[in-house]
Amino acid sequence: MKKFAKKMCGFLAIACVLGICGCDTAPASNSALGFYLDTVITITGYADKATLENAVALCGEYEKVFSRTVKGSDVWRINHGEGSPVQVCDEMAELLTIALEVCEKSGGALDITIAPASDLWDFKSEQPKIPDRDQLERAAKLVDYTKLKLEGDVVTMPAGMAIDLGAVAKGYIADKAEEYLKEQGVTSAILNIGGNVVALGSKPDGRKWSIGIQDPEKENGKYGYSVMVADKSVVTSGIYQRGFDKDGVRYHHILDRATGWPVQNGLASVTIIADSSAMADAMSTACFALGRDRGMSFAEEMGVQAVFIGTDGKVSCTPALEGKLEKTE
Repeated sequence: MKKFAKKMCGFLAIACVLGICGCDTAPASNSALGFYLDTVITITGYADKATLENAVALCGEYEKVFSRTVKGSDVWRINHGEGSPVQVCDEMAELLTIALEVCEKSGGALDITIAPASDLWDFKSEQPKIPDRDQLERAAKLVDYTKLKLEGDVVTMPAGMAIDLGAVAKGYIADKAEEYLKEQGVTSAILNIGGNVVALGSKPDGRKWSIGIQDPEKENGKYGYSVMVADKSVVTSGIYQRGFDKDGVRYHHILDRATGWPVQNGLASVTIIADSSAMADAMSTACFALGRDRGMSFAEEMGVQAVFIGTDGKVSCTPALEGKLEKTE
């Protein structure tokens, strides 16, 4: 397998041939739109449109590596390795290193081997069903990140186990898209990778970006709070994103690794603000699973800012955000 980095070199070489590497005059604001990773991707920035479009296309290239469903992707090969060592590209090794760090430090609150359990849930179905309890119990026994071994660029995992990078891949890809834009000389942009928001720099006039935090009780796009950021990533995990209601219970995509059932701890969402979008992505899931008190402590331990919103509407945040969280109308 050729290294993914080599593919990226070719991609960026094409970009340079197209003349998107910057210019002497300050560009106007432009936007680019795409659909990758099963989500809408929007990049708006003070750069020429071709540069932004190439950043969006870059997300599609990474999808070919991190997707579970694309045959031959690194994730697909790991999940079909049947216990044999699998060599992966440098980017996959880097992503797994980040994810496993959060898995370990959170005590498994984040576990990227959750796939056997998550595969039994279909939150997109028009008629979603609750999985068979016995099946879910058996699947949960296959969830154990400590059995996944990463040595350099070689991954080994017991047969029957499978990884799901849904809690970290979008963030990592957002970081890579931001990195690409910086290499092209872009100093001001907003990247939205399916709700994973990256604020590259500040606005041209020096003001910070205002990033909305979804009100879990309202329809998508209705913000309850906002934060002002520059050179930061803002990522939210919430029960409203993917799930269904049945008999008064909200069944959502954030699963308890020990049982395979959706986490029920009184939280509606957790938003993380961090330098790295990959870290913010992983931490939002981990802190949600840990619950408000333990999640708050873990966020501080890891040096990120966090906002917790409960199903009762109660809002709390890490000390660094005190007085900086703005309520929207």
